[in-house]
Amino acid sequence: MDPRFETVSFLSDYGTSDEFVGVVKSVIREIAPHVTVIDLTHDVTPFDVRGGSLALARCVPYLASGVVLAVVDPGVGTDRRAVAIEVAGGEGVLVGPDNGLLPSAVAMTGGAERAVVLDNREYQLDAPGPTFAGRDVFAPAAAHLCNGVDLEELGEAIDPALLLPGIVPLPREVGGALECEVLWVDRFGNVQLNVSPDDLDEMWGQGWGDRVRVTVGEQVRAVPLVRAYGEITGGIGMLVDSYGMYSLAVDRYSAAAELHLAATDAVTLERYDDDDPRGRRRGQTTPVTLGRSREAGR
Repeated sequence: MDPRFETVSFLSDYGTSDEFVGVVKSVIREIAPHVTVIDLTHDVTPFDVRGGSLALARCVPYLASGVVLAVVDPGVGTDRRAVAIEVAGGEGVLVGPDNGLLPSAVAMTGGAERAVVLDNREYQLDAPGPTFAGRDVFAPAAAHLCNGVDLEELGEAIDPALLLPGIVPLPREVGGALECEVLWVDRFGNVQLNVSPDDLDEMWGQGWGDRVRVTVGEQVRAVPLVRAYGEITGGIGMLVDSYGMYSLAVDRYSAAAELHLAATDAVTLERYDDDDPRGRRRGQTTPVTLGRSREAGR
């Protein structure tokens, strides 16, 4: 049998303080020694299927052809299904739990073409217990696919339309304002919103201005639009990030800390009006305390 894939891209919530990641990679190596495993991240918040799904969707457009192994699996050992989903004309297969983790990434590739439940024990390890599917089910499936085993040898074919859908939060227009949600806070404290430039252009028309009014709880900020972090001077700025979404940022500091924001928190965006007293009262910049420790980075 001729090898089919040379790359497994691996994402999980396993962390690196335990041996879980190393064991999964060793299982793949034993079955398919020609394969390179690329670690996307293993620091997804434990049990956070939504966060893992969004991280995977951000990654997929940039991944090498091959198998994508994604494991954020709080239902491991229950009747939730283990699945493999073929995409992109056979150029890729996503392997993981059927719990909403995979569908957003599948959609980014153009949609599922074939899918199976991983229920053929011939392509699994003998397991002393049911709670490490990453080692016993998903890693062997990924490795055997790389070796050229056909998808439908791994288990029963299913209709991809019957896979559990992902949860993609969409912004909502209410009275001329856009109610949106924090998708992600990166390690630098940049706050990605579920809003693209098209969303604001569609609501307010192109050329709607060079700043926006941002409301977070009781806080109201007049926030300038910038192209780069270094253009933010002394406060919060909003820019289009490397994934094409609007993010709130502070140059060399954490916007999340400044605004007390975390993933899933609500943020409201409104068109800025120079005559609106809210912008003047609340101020257009963020006070800076001399001596405050800042973490450089983007």
